[in-house]
Amino acid sequence: MNNLPFARYRPWFAAAALYNLLWGAAAILQPRLLFDLLGLPIPTPLPIWQVVGMFVLVYAPAYAWAARDPYAHRHLILIATLGKILGPIGFVWSAASGALPLAFGWTILFNDLLWWPAFFAFLRAAARQSGGWGALILGH
Repeated sequence: MNNLPFARYRPWFAAAALYNLLWGAAAILQPRLLFDLLGLPIPTPLPIWQVVGMFVLVYAPAYAWAARDPYAHRHLILIATLGKILGPIGFVWSAASGALPLAFGWTILFNDLLWWPAFFAFLRAAARQSGGWGALILGH
């Protein structure tokens, strides 16, 4: 398989790996930091936020693998993109109900929305190479 058309996505996935490593580590090691920066109340119990940091951190090696060989790891990006879609949906729902303040939207902007153009473009190309969306979703 010619991986050349997918090489342009390598820097995006490498950046995502570094971002997730740093953001996840910060949420684990300095769990109050984001809330202090945004002027938001600290969640209780605080370890809940550290668990969120662990979830984000877990994606770092997946993105690093995708940066090395994007097409071979296209299914990891498919799963990650699902999270990048569901995160904003959950935020809108929670903000509309008053459970989350709008200031928390900065997290959604940088953790999810910023990555949409590259991730969606990659998946469109990967689906085409895989034989369509159905084939990609089925693991082909």
